[in-house]
Amino acid sequence: MTAPVCDIRDPERVADVFDAAQAAFGLPDVLVNNAAANFPSPAEDLSPRAWRAVVDITLTGTWFMTREFGRRHLAAGTPGSIVNIGASYAWTGGPGFAHSAAAKAGVKNLVETLAVEWGPYGIQINGLVPGLFPHADMSEDIRGGLERAAPGTKDARQPALRVGAPRELGWAATFLASPYARFVTGHTLVVDGANWQRRSVVNPEVVPVRTQLGRGPFTASS
Repeated sequence: MTAPVCDIRDPERVADVFDAAQAAFGLPDVLVNNAAANFPSPAEDLSPRAWRAVVDITLTGTWFMTREFGRRHLAAGTPGSIVNIGASYAWTGGPGFAHSAAAKAGVKNLVETLAVEWGPYGIQINGLVPGLFPHADMSEDIRGGLERAAPGTKDARQPALRVGAPRELGWAATFLASPYARFVTGHTLVVDGANWQRRSVVNPEVVPVRTQLGRGPFTASS
């Protein structure tokens, strides 16, 4: 086992990580792009630095990893499989998460674009969108968001009336990366029990993002 570390925003460090993996195990057959950054914010409060921090990790970093993997397989003439972790607001938009939603939309588009470009060379690329999969090492902001929403009601907020088990997400990722999915490429699979497609019969009252986040009125000095 080896676990090299790098900043995926730096293409030279990305190449170093692939060099280390290739030296230890040979050219990897599968790449899973899971790195991302996110935090809630009204769009008007996002600084240029905050925008770049999220987009550079989520989109640009994913691209650098994907590019390095693809170029090595193209040069070797070997097939490979890429799985990019996405988010459902790549389709719907993400009020309160403009930076992350825009980046994830870019990741989804990379899946669709590269599937065609690299398909002739046996390189498949797909997306995987997780729903709610509680786990022991959830970040504090995610855990806090669940608690603020309504403690103890997370199951009732899912159409399946339950949250996902981590192994179910693992099964989906394993399928996409396996020979069983060799003819599946350019697709983004949502594994969330249909939660992202849920709609109310009567639309709820609109609550501005600033209000939801407990922010006061916007001022130019914000």
